[in-house]
Amino acid sequence: MKRAGILNRHLAGALAELGHGHGVLICDAGMPIPKGPRVVDLAFRAGVPSFAEVLEGLLAELVVEGATAATEVREANPAAARLLDDRFPDLALVPHEHLKDLSARAHLVVRTGEARPYANVLLRCGVFF
Repeated sequence: MKRAGILNRHLAGALAELGHGHGVLICDAGMPIPKGPRVVDLAFRAGVPSFAEVLEGLLAELVVEGATAATEVREANPAAARLLDDRFPDLALVPHEHLKDLSARAHLVVRTGEARPYANVLLRCGVFF
């Protein structure tokens, strides 16, 4: 049995399959999930687990070389915008409709229980060397 880190076996397995350049979408409960990417749905109840909890857990496990979020997050969800700005100084912003289009090319989608709008980010995996 694992001692620490991500304990969800489906998520831990999906993370182990990621490679350089793969996309990982962390999304709120309302984000439409495209057909194609592998999906690990962690949503339990509204707000559980939160976007922040899942983001922090994934950042502890992944090498991330870039991140993209919706422009709308700045106005609609300042808390999520601050979180993303703190974690990603070079955060790319695109219109939400474009983020939905980009998410179709993600390798993995991790759905949270987040109930605040635009709490979504598309991560691009890097390498540790």
